[in-house]
Amino acid sequence: MAKYSIDAAMLDAQPGGDEAPAGIRVGIDAPYEQPKAMLLNLIAEANRCRVIWSKELGFATVLGFWADLSWVEMLFTSLLVQAQTALVNTGTKKHGTGRSRNKTFRQSFLSAFASRIGERLTEATAGAVSQESASRRTDLVPVLAAREQEVEQAVERMFPNLVSHAVRTSWDREGWAAGRTAADQAIDMALTHIESLSAG
Repeated sequence: MAKYSIDAAMLDAQPGGDEAPAGIRVGIDAPYEQPKAMLLNLIAEANRCRVIWSKELGFATVLGFWADLSWVEMLFTSLLVQAQTALVNTGTKKHGTGRSRNKTFRQSFLSAFASRIGERLTEATAGAVSQESASRRTDLVPVLAAREQEVEQAVERMFPNLVSHAVRTSWDREGWAAGRTAADQAIDMALTHIESLSAG
């Protein structure tokens, strides 16, 4: 994925390359919208895109270059399905008193899932950039940084009154551990699936 994105960036950096950042909308459905939006945001950041979440409208706008946006949308869709499937398979959770703790467990699970996905993708992207820089014998960081700056400028133009909010999440130790484990399993499956699609 990173190689495909780098190829597009290098082509656009050539004379005559004039692609501008674009935007797509991605639905963020209830329940647990916050960790879902967090997952989308971390996937986008690893692919040099930006997410603006319109919670009251039920969607997020992702801004970036098309080569990156396509991977963001595909990865988010695949990983979210896997997260929800893994969450269902964990079953019902209760306190020792018998009172349900499903909501706290699931919130923690999805938050941990998103966090771990972000870590894995950031590591993979950095490794791919380093490897491609070595194989091409050129420093790709300035080229990619310039594209990120263009995306930031597009965000400022389209959302001049953007406001940031702190993220608050529930905490359940078991849910957090289970979410991180599920993320490692899910991203391996998702990347294998996407690689097979690319090869085909």
